[in-house]
Amino acid sequence: MKKYLLTLIIVLVFGCKKSDDASPIVEPETLNTAPTVPVKTYPTNGLLCTENPLEFKWNSATDKEGDVISYELEIASDAGFNNIIERVTINSTSKILVLEKGIELNWRLRSKDTQNEVSPYSPNWKFYTEGDGVINYVPFTPSLIAPILDTKVSGSMAKLEWSSSDVDNDSLSYDIYFGETTPPALFDENITNTSYEININPNQTNYWKIIVKDGKGGEAIGAIWKFKS
Repeated sequence: MKKYLLTLIIVLVFGCKKSDDASPIVEPETLNTAPTVPVKTYPTNGLLCTENPLEFKWNSATDKEGDVISYELEIASDAGFNNIIERVTINSTSKILVLEKGIELNWRLRSKDTQNEVSPYSPNWKFYTEGDGVINYVPFTPSLIAPILDTKVSGSMAKLEWSSSDVDNDSLSYDIYFGETTPPALFDENITNTSYEININPNQTNYWKIIVKDGKGGEAIGAIWKFKS
């Protein structure tokens, strides 16, 4: 009988101890998400801006957690945003800036919440600032459409595609530079289409660029793009 009582006491003690040491239930942590990408409204893509100072405008982003949102605005002289002219953080949906006259510029922005989560950048928009006494504006630098940078193209032909525009509405022509070394050499000139089919060799890196001409002496030299074959 004594042995039975001793065994029962031990079982009860250790059973209580096990219950006391049980880990507490931890609620899963709620992950913070980035705000939405802000939608730009002004200046629009391809615009000649006659006002300077210039007011940049966009629509409000939203945040799933209801955090306060700020905006990071960047203006650059190149489409790759390697040469930043202005980078500012603001809490409103507009910003007035004084800019150099008579030049092509690019702008983009993203939203940021109080937890430092940021959205992707908005698409790049190009614009010109009006210059004093400027009679002709050079075309906008060309933008890549296809092949996407650093992708691989199968087959023996590649279709090169790009876009450009001109604030003076001049007719544009294009010189194509293409080759398996960089910088690529002139391949064809004075074409009027914004696409071009070209023969490619297998297992190569292909480099190409476009020069846009407006027929009035204005030229815009594009970046060197590349793809694999």
